[in-house]
Amino acid sequence: MTIRECYDELGLDFDAVLSRLVNEKLVQKFALKFLDDPSFQNLKDALDSKDVETAFRAAHTLKGVCLNLGFDKLYQASSDLTEQLRGKDTVEETDDLFLKVKEQYTKLVEVVRKMAMEG
Repeated sequence: MTIRECYDELGLDFDAVLSRLVNEKLVQKFALKFLDDPSFQNLKDALDSKDVETAFRAAHTLKGVCLNLGFDKLYQASSDLTEQLRGKDTVEETDDLFLKVKEQYTKLVEVVRKMAMEG
């Protein structure tokens, strides 16, 4: 599976990312590096421990990484969660938003890993 096929399978706009990152090898390099990004796990851990400040930072970081890589569906889910956490004192009412982030993250990681194994 090529990096373009990976984006196509996820329903993402590869050409938009390519216009920013210039070549396919660079897009692939950063997509593969995403697998090692700790933001999602940090977010999950912070929500589990009800640490709203760390959860906000992790969601915000995940949102930024996704924006740069054109992972639009995960970007939107993490953006919604970021806004829910912004300025709050508790992580209450974030369960549904986190489930959307988790769903998009799981799909994304599955396809990127598939590309890594096939490529």
